[in-house]
Amino acid sequence: MLTDLQLTTVVKLRKPHPCGGYEWTVTRLGADIGLECNTCHHRVLLTRRELARRIKTVIFAPALPNNTEIRESNG
Repeated sequence: MLTDLQLTTVVKLRKPHPCGGYEWTVTRLGADIGLECNTCHHRVLLTRRELARRIKTVIFAPALPNNTEIRESNG
C-alpha cells in the first residue's frame, strides 16, 4: 500500500488528530513520509512502518496524465 503513495495523496488515519481531523495529505516521500493535516495544516513526519500501522484508507490518489510515461534508468 505504501508503494502506491504519491505527493498530494490524501489518506485517512485510524485515530483523529487533536484538532479532530482524520484526513492527511502526503507532502514528502522518502525514508520518512511527510503528512499535513487537512483540518489545521499541522505537519508531521512518520516512518514508513509507523504510517503503515496508522493508515486506514487512501481517499484520493492522483493519476498520472495519459501522455506521461514512466521511464527506467539503466545506469
